[in-house]
Amino acid sequence: MINMTVGEKVWQAAVYMILIVLSLLCLLPFLYVVAVSVTPESEVVRRGIVIIPESFTFLAYKEVFISHGIGQAYKITLFRTIVGTALNVFFTIIAAYPLSKKYLPGRSTFLIFIVFTMMFGGGLIPTYLLIRSLGLLNSPWVLIIPHLISAFNLVIIKGFFEQLPAEIEESARVDGASELQSLWRIILPLSLPVLATISLFYAVGHWNSYFDAIVYLNDSNLMPLQVVLRNILLNIATQSSESMANAGTVSKFAVQMAAVVVTTVPILIVYPFMQKHFTKGVLLGSIKG
Repeated sequence: MINMTVGEKVWQAAVYMILIVLSLLCLLPFLYVVAVSVTPESEVVRRGIVIIPESFTFLAYKEVFISHGIGQAYKITLFRTIVGTALNVFFTIIAAYPLSKKYLPGRSTFLIFIVFTMMFGGGLIPTYLLIRSLGLLNSPWVLIIPHLISAFNLVIIKGFFEQLPAEIEESARVDGASELQSLWRIILPLSLPVLATISLFYAVGHWNSYFDAIVYLNDSNLMPLQVVLRNILLNIATQSSESMANAGTVSKFAVQMAAVVVTTVPILIVYPFMQKHFTKGVLLGSIKG
C-alpha cells in the first residue's frame, strides 16, 4: 500500500466528498421524479418537495398504462429498438468492412459521399416525399428503414477494422477462407467492444426518437413510447390546474412523473451492462497505430 502524507489524505478525502456531493446532485432529480409518481396528491401539496414518501400509491402508473396506451407504445418501441438496432448494426458492418480495404476500387469517392451526408441533408420536405414514394408512410418500418446506416457510426467501425492487423486476414485466405468467412469468424469476434458501443448508440437513438413518428405516422396504434409520453405531458399541461387534494387521488403531476419513469427505467437498466463495452469500444475506435 502506498504511504500518503497527511496533506495527500486530506486532499483525497476532499475529492471523494466532492464526488459524493456531485453524485447526489445528479441523483436527486430522478429520486424526486420517482417519489412524486408514487405519492398521493394530498402529501405532495402539503410537503412541496418529496424525496421519501410517507405513504405510497400506484394509481398514477395504473392511469398511465390503462388510459394512455403505454402498453401498445412499448410494443412499438421495443420492436423499433430491437429490430432496428439489429438491422442497423448488420448493414453498418456490411458497408464498413469493404470500405476499410484500401484496395477497394472507388473507395475514396464512396467515403467522400458518406462524409458529405454527415454535413448536409436533403431537408424535411424532400425526405417526406421520398418516404411517401417508397410507400412507407403510416408503417412501422418507416421508423427503421430510413435510418439503417449512420454515417458517423460507419466511420467508427471502418476505423476500427482498419486497425486490425492485415496478417490475420491474409492467414485466413491462405487457409481458404472467403471474405465473408473472414469477417464472420475472425473480424467480428475481435470487434465486439466497438460493436457493443455502436449497438448502444443505435438503441438509445431508437428509444429516444419521436420526431420521425410525428411526421410519418397517423395511426395512434403505431406511435412509439416517446410520442405517447409527449402527448401525455402536453395534455396535462393544457388541462385545468385545479388542486385534487383528496387523499388517495391521483394528480396530473404524478401521472407526468410516472410517464417519465416508465420511459426512462428500461434504458437505465440496460446501460450499466453495456458501459464497460461502451468505454472500451470508444477508446479502441479512436486510437491509431
